[in-house]
Amino acid sequence: MLIFEKRFLALSIAIAVSIVLLGLAALFPVWRMTFLAALLITLPLALLGVYDLFQTRHAVLRNYPILGHLRFILEDIRPEIRQYFFEDEKSGMPFPRDKRAVVYQRAKHQLDKRPFGTHQNVYESQFEWLHHSIAPRPVATRGFRLMIGGPQCSKPYDASILNISAMSFGALSANAIRALNRGARIGGFAHDTGEGAISPYHREGGGDLIWEIGSGYFGCRTPNGQFDPGKFATAAADPQVKMIEVKLSQGAKPGHGGVLPKAKVTAEIAEIRGVPMGVDCVSPAGHSAFSTPLGLLEFLNELRVLSQGKPVGFKLCIGHPWEFLGIVKAMLESGILPDFIVVDGKEGGTGAAPLEFMDHLGMPLRDGLSFVHAALTGAGLRGEIKIGCAGKITTGFDMARVLALGADWCNAARGFMFAIGCIQAQQCHTGTCPTGVATQDPSRQRALNVGDKAIRVAHFHEETVKSFAEILAAAGYDEPGQLMPQHVMRRSPDGRVLSFKDHYPALKPGELLNGAPGTIFAEPWSLASSSSFSPSLPACHPKPVAAS
Repeated sequence: MLIFEKRFLALSIAIAVSIVLLGLAALFPVWRMTFLAALLITLPLALLGVYDLFQTRHAVLRNYPILGHLRFILEDIRPEIRQYFFEDEKSGMPFPRDKRAVVYQRAKHQLDKRPFGTHQNVYESQFEWLHHSIAPRPVATRGFRLMIGGPQCSKPYDASILNISAMSFGALSANAIRALNRGARIGGFAHDTGEGAISPYHREGGGDLIWEIGSGYFGCRTPNGQFDPGKFATAAADPQVKMIEVKLSQGAKPGHGGVLPKAKVTAEIAEIRGVPMGVDCVSPAGHSAFSTPLGLLEFLNELRVLSQGKPVGFKLCIGHPWEFLGIVKAMLESGILPDFIVVDGKEGGTGAAPLEFMDHLGMPLRDGLSFVHAALTGAGLRGEIKIGCAGKITTGFDMARVLALGADWCNAARGFMFAIGCIQAQQCHTGTCPTGVATQDPSRQRALNVGDKAIRVAHFHEETVKSFAEILAAAGYDEPGQLMPQHVMRRSPDGRVLSFKDHYPALKPGELLNGAPGTIFAEPWSLASSSSFSPSLPACHPKPVAAS
């Protein structure tokens, strides 16, 4: 009687109908082709059901032959169903629908205004806003820019306040890189290469480049994966390369390396990255060119010399506080200063990372940014080092919030991805990106029209900076540097309204030089060492070892 149970009914019907159709085809030759055509539908279903019944991989299919496949189909399209039918304006993740929509509208130069009031619950916990002025200033029509390059740099870079964050060729398609770089040239801002080296597609558009160098030293490595000064000097001499950025860690997966399997290492990628064919392309978790804070600064100084004086800095997601403070101590002891530091928040994106790393490792942007700003201020170094930041920055308010916390400029990755057509399908790691942004499939990336999307990149940058300028003017200020933590407010879980000044600890200029007693910086400063990333003293007592 099992054949009459609901879970086996689809298989029973498929078998029964197939048998009937075979009989009818034999009995009625005139209608034989019609019956055989119908059999082309029912017989494969019957064979599939029989296979489901006896396969051992999926328990659902053994108990629900044929019908069980509906589960996998619905599970596969669940993100699309949720995004298109059930997601409201504010609940989508990683980016809600209204944030994505405003990027699309600004990239296309369409109306980006909203009717009938905010969708935000302005009385809920964690709601944030910026104080405005009853004496607003005229909106600045110039694009805000800043000079990056300290006293040890001979070729400072005049940068925009908003630039394209690190995204490598390989993670993104050739056409995506082309569109981003051409848009950067049109709009007069910089394009970070990501750690996958400078590809020909970065060079085609002629846009300014920030060359990111990761632990794999792609584009400047020896055959065994060590840093190659000669190759670096040759590539860095390109006038299109404006700054050099050493990547210590990435917000979405701090402390985690990467492997591009040998099967995916194409001849093109091998040539660009300087790796051999037939072996896995490995990005180690840590650098081999240095192992201490002082070693890092000496490496930065070497890069500055080899690049003939271009601005050199590093990017990191803040982890153990004593490690960054060890770098600060190394700056004070050696006198070697980076020209800039980019703080990457853990909310940053990546093509693929382990769930635990994306969800639970690394410090969020605002916490990390305020920590770096306070540490440099406390060490008396803040005036000589510029700070950039990255982590879900897509609107003018996003910019104002981090600039109030101490950033000098902002980087955006996924915002610019939206500008070139990304629909947040979250297929970046599969190679099946539906819009041709994050794929190496030529047939998929041809969907991305470089000329059209480059204009959208420039428009998104222009309109977002304009939005920030309007917010700044409404607050009563003329320059981004006038924004302070006390200008941004946040509602606490207990209902109180506190400013960022109350939420994020700060140091007075030079306060760290005296140990910053009574502050949260005192203990990590005492543990920090310029000669090691490890703490000078154990941060806690070791666990007792059980007796054998």
